[in-house]
Amino acid sequence: MKKWLISVLLVFAALSVSAQRYAYVDTDYILSHIPAYKAAQEKLNELSMEWQKQVEQLYGEVGEMRRKYQNEQVLLTPEMQDQRKEQIAAKEKMAQQLQKQYFGPQGAIFQRREELIKPIQSEVFTAIDEIASDDNYALVFDIAAGPIVIYTDPKYDISDEVLQLLGYKGNK
Repeated sequence: MKKWLISVLLVFAALSVSAQRYAYVDTDYILSHIPAYKAAQEKLNELSMEWQKQVEQLYGEVGEMRRKYQNEQVLLTPEMQDQRKEQIAAKEKMAQQLQKQYFGPQGAIFQRREELIKPIQSEVFTAIDEIASDDNYALVFDIAAGPIVIYTDPKYDISDEVLQLLGYKGNK
């Protein structure tokens, strides 16, 4: 009796699972077809390179100060040596603070990414949600996140539908 009950439950579970619909999207693919996203990425890359140059310049100055100190150390009094060490440490601290200000966890690059990219991503996820609701998908996977899904059947890829809903054209 127990085996029969378990068998019946397994059959019902299998039927309910097979009745669900699944789809997947490739958010990298979708975002790569949205011009505003490309422009935002380019702007972030420009800012990042500009800020990186500023940080590298400060670290270069620190390196130059150290090199000069090393060369002149024997000629300096102990007080002058301490003063130079303090100047070098202060300049290095300034470089570290600038690097953190630009590239830290809540730095300027993070904030600019939030301003420029988050609205686009939100629009994409809203479109995915709308398609999933309209087409009664139980789950929608994002294959851009990495090797989470081993195999996907292209007929379940709704990436181009998302692009169409957003008013863009894909090419899959």
